[in-house]
Amino acid sequence: MNKLLAEEIYYDMVLGRQFELAAKEHYMAGDIAGFLHLDIGQEGFSVAAMKAFEKGDVFTTYREHVMAIARGMEPKAVMAELFGKEEGVSRGRGGSMHLFEPALFFYGGDAIVGGQIPNAVGCAYARKFQGSEDGVMVVFGDGATNGGAFFESLNIASAQKLPLLFVCENNRYAIGTEITRVAPFERQAKKAEPYMVTMEVDGMDAVTVYEAVREAQTLIQQGHGPIFLEAMTCRYEGHSMSDPDIYRSKEELNICKGKDAIEQMEARLRSKYGLGDEAISVMRERAEAAVDDAVAFAASAQEPAVETLADNVFVERRG
Repeated sequence: MNKLLAEEIYYDMVLGRQFELAAKEHYMAGDIAGFLHLDIGQEGFSVAAMKAFEKGDVFTTYREHVMAIARGMEPKAVMAELFGKEEGVSRGRGGSMHLFEPALFFYGGDAIVGGQIPNAVGCAYARKFQGSEDGVMVVFGDGATNGGAFFESLNIASAQKLPLLFVCENNRYAIGTEITRVAPFERQAKKAEPYMVTMEVDGMDAVTVYEAVREAQTLIQQGHGPIFLEAMTCRYEGHSMSDPDIYRSKEELNICKGKDAIEQMEARLRSKYGLGDEAISVMRERAEAAVDDAVAFAASAQEPAVETLADNVFVERRG
């Protein structure tokens, strides 16, 4: 990883953290309604995975704000979507859980746990049929690996040798249920071992995540078939804003925060690339300003017109 890319990843991680903190603030202030799932703590994984999978189709979970921005969506458009405004990336119709941008090949925010996995399989089948070499990446949580569609997807992808990268973001909790209470082991890659090659990575280390995703994409592009990558992460907030997060001890959370991906990346920028306090401060200030602009834009953006309420909901009969 060169210096320019390392700086870009660090900036997007800081931008993502500031964005999520602002989203939390404005949710509590009543500016954002519906569900809100924050990615605080997991920015290293979210940014690095998107940066590494440069081309191809991406399907994600509904905890996708940071991934969407890292993929190329404007923070203003994402924040406006959270505010339910017409200028939002989904015109205010999707909200936090449905950030969707075909121009970026980003099909994010499936509100059904694991619902994006079979969708990604279908897309990978289509891409193989079309002769596309870029492949498909699908991101899901550890809880999604207990669903039947997950195993069906593994089977189809393996049998058809599809260009599909399965990425499990394992933060050990499906809402408030610790993974070993509903699975016989903590590492969910074991479930995929009979079907395909599996890889495991420290999801709190952005550089390691980037290198693993790049390696995996190269292999699927070369016709290797599907690959399963598991990234062990830790979210600092509850599952959503409605989750009081009383199932984790302070000691456990402190251990997680001791591995903070942003702090790790900043230390690498200083030690390996020689960045000093001023350069780091400039990036942080730029990220904070971008989030301030996004909030101001969202607050002043237009509400969707009432007469458009049924747009893109019903099929119009023709002829």
